[in-house]
Amino acid sequence: MMRQFTKMAIVETFIRLLNEKPLDKITVKEIVDNCGINRNTFYYHFEDIHGLLVYILDAEAQQVIEQHASVDSLEEGFIAAAKFALENKRAAYHIYYSVSREELERYLNSVAHEVMERLVESIIKDVPGECLAREEDIRLLIQFYQSGMVGLTTQWLSRGMKDDPEVLIRRLGVLLKGSLGAALGKGVRPGFRQKGPDV
Repeated sequence: MMRQFTKMAIVETFIRLLNEKPLDKITVKEIVDNCGINRNTFYYHFEDIHGLLVYILDAEAQQVIEQHASVDSLEEGFIAAAKFALENKRAAYHIYYSVSREELERYLNSVAHEVMERLVESIIKDVPGECLAREEDIRLLIQFYQSGMVGLTTQWLSRGMKDDPEVLIRRLGVLLKGSLGAALGKGVRPGFRQKGPDV
């Protein structure tokens, strides 16, 4: 119990510091001084600061996925995928502009993929079997929208987080309303080309 309390104190201290300064400016000494523990205690729980960051992002991804057992809309999915960045804007910004950017992108991709799979599962229940897109096309759609979620979040970070991302996500939700369901309902036989303009 005490060990878990200490571990959470380290995590919370690190996130607070990460919201205040760049990742490469945070030291183990600073974390332990803020927690009132010694270095050995830190290293009992985490190999190094990178290991601490990976633990936080993995735990956050698991929590978001568990909290969104069902997803009803694209905008809800986008917000779920970007949850850590939305709640810890400066921290996400500091991670993005560090050598650990790939860990943040891995987190975003992990959550976005899971969210999209659940959203697709909820939509295809209402699509007649003969109209349902092929399995490989469904996977392609998940990958496409997942990439959109991650790309939107990383662009927001790269532009200095100047816009309100939730407003952008809500607007995008309105613009894309029904698009995923329509795409999933386009079951096309191999070699068959639908008539109409290419858009």
